[in-house]
Amino acid sequence: MERNFDIELLAPAKDKKCALCAINCGADAIYIGAESFGARKNASNSIQDIQEIIEYAHKFNVKVYVTLNTVLYDNELENASTLIKKLYEIGTDALIIQDFGLLNLDLPPIELHASTQCHNSTIEKISFLEKIGFERAVLARELSIDEIKKIADSTSIELECFIHGALCVSYSGQCYMSYAIGGRSANRGECAQACRKKYTLIDKNNNIIKENSHLLCLKDFNASEYLEKMIDAGVSSFKIEGRLKDELYVKNVVSFYRKKLDEILIKKNKKKASTGKILSDFNFDINKSFNRGYCAYFLNGRNKDITSFDTPKNYGEYVGKIIKINKNSFTLDKNVLNIGDGITFFVQTNNQKELFGTKIDKIINNEIFPHSMDYINKGMKIYRNFDNEYTKKLENIKIERKIPVILSVKINSKVIIITITDNVLSHQLEIKNNYEKAQNETKAIENIEKQLSKMGDSEFVCEKIKMQTQNTPFIRINEINEIRRKLIREFQNLRKRNYTRKKQTPIIHQKYYKNILNYKDNITNEKAKEFFSSCGCEIEEYGLEHKTQKNFIGKQIMETKHCLKFSLDLCPKQKNNIKINEPLFLIDDKGQKYQLEFDCKNCHMKIFFGSKK
Repeated sequence: MERNFDIELLAPAKDKKCALCAINCGADAIYIGAESFGARKNASNSIQDIQEIIEYAHKFNVKVYVTLNTVLYDNELENASTLIKKLYEIGTDALIIQDFGLLNLDLPPIELHASTQCHNSTIEKISFLEKIGFERAVLARELSIDEIKKIADSTSIELECFIHGALCVSYSGQCYMSYAIGGRSANRGECAQACRKKYTLIDKNNNIIKENSHLLCLKDFNASEYLEKMIDAGVSSFKIEGRLKDELYVKNVVSFYRKKLDEILIKKNKKKASTGKILSDFNFDINKSFNRGYCAYFLNGRNKDITSFDTPKNYGEYVGKIIKINKNSFTLDKNVLNIGDGITFFVQTNNQKELFGTKIDKIINNEIFPHSMDYINKGMKIYRNFDNEYTKKLENIKIERKIPVILSVKINSKVIIITITDNVLSHQLEIKNNYEKAQNETKAIENIEKQLSKMGDSEFVCEKIKMQTQNTPFIRINEINEIRRKLIREFQNLRKRNYTRKKQTPIIHQKYYKNILNYKDNITNEKAKEFFSSCGCEIEEYGLEHKTQKNFIGKQIMETKHCLKFSLDLCPKQKNNIKINEPLFLIDDKGQKYQLEFDCKNCHMKIFFGSKK
């Protein structure tokens, strides 16, 4: 279907500070958690803070989306409804939700986005979301560009895709591992990241296939080389993951993608979704921010370069190999390190790699003196996970976002008429007075131009000023300044009045594409049950977080496109004669077993708590 959406760079915000930083760095929209019900419990924000963020964001036509993307219990629905009404009243542009029970509440007409937690991975699901009234679907990270294009060709709903940050190994909304192990539910914003732990892979005869490794740990996502193809496929919103990340991460990553996208938009003659010019000439580098190594995941189809079996930590960028070693120092084949840098390196211990690190205390000529020489050997590869010089520059760099305006000034001894425009809206201010004629007209014009051009700490920057003068008057500088302030205030109010939010269309109950729903459909309250019942579904079982669920043994607790057979060269599609004694099991550090099941037709791996029933 034809798509003509402006292109949006969507940035995460842990708090107000990060939100303002993301806006200044060029985000077209930000997503942020409210006081409760967000999928990152440790990233909540007050209504007051969100309101202040919205007031600032809307100056640049930047949208603010609030995450209410957890499943809810019956006793929480009233509070959720009250919170949504408050968020609508303060100007929130959209809600990102997971729980369909919210659709059966009396909601204000606020735009709704279907969180990736809704498991948005098929044409059938996206079509359903569009039919019932969602404005946008946040697609599953596992989709390839070809799969995204098929969805875009079959629907007209806005499509949002992740482009950067940490990857959940499971399809979002389909991971119950953290909850099964320790009662911390990913669908309730409390994920304990069980996927980052160490596991041992064994066959049915207890033979070890891979020992004590981070077998479910993935690298971080980096789609920066695929942005143009994703636009061509039909993506209109490009989402950076990271609502627990700090301000420096936001500054670096948002600025990097802003520059990348702008270059593509110019090339393709497309528009970004917000206004404002970013004033910065710093060379941003995403390799300097936290990452576990980067991959493009499945954008180009299945590949082996997606895992981080050796560590779930930030080991940083490769900087060189040790060619010489002394008692307290070493020398690299490249001279790139600085005093204060953090370095990491892998050490082989007991048939596995362990990540170690230290700090650089001093450098003399090419000799590098680390804080500790423990485990450091000749020939070792060295990585840098903290670039001291870069971080200092990033901390100190000031990034401003300004809206270019043009002033047209007509002036004589009786009247001043000033028109200000941002090339979309215009406002005219007329000041009448009997001014004295200036004795030095040239100087008077220079003063008027100079003072009117100063936009101060407002969101505007004067790009051009056009002067038409006749009998140029003498106007005191403080009076010119007051005229300018009045002009800016009135133009700000005009732009504020002209900011519009989409109104949510009424939710329409449509036939669902499945008839029978079970715990993997995450129904945890009666309103959600009512909604799906009205869509023709039989609810066989409540979600795992529901009070009726007592036993997880034998249940599927994760579904992932990451396949251990493929990653470990055990895939029968790749090697015809491979023989494995199945079923395979993962065992964690506490001895808990998890049976694996391989759906080779769809290239999916499923994980069960204990042995599959």
